[in-house]
Amino acid sequence: MRQWLIAIGIVLVAVGLLWPWLNRLGPERLPGDIVVQRGNFSFYFPIVTCLIVSVVLSFILWLLNR
Repeated sequence: MRQWLIAIGIVLVAVGLLWPWLNRLGPERLPGDIVVQRGNFSFYFPIVTCLIVSVVLSFILWLLNR
């Protein structure tokens, strides 16, 4: 268990360091994401992006547990 937590921590640090470059690769907003802009207020909730990430991570974890 300790090794998994260390590996996950290293991956999170790597993604955090590479985030400025990774952010340029993908689309900023997918169709279905909620965006509200009124005056000087903006609200963004990436619901479709969250669903896609959840499905991909669930599939990867399912493969690892087989």
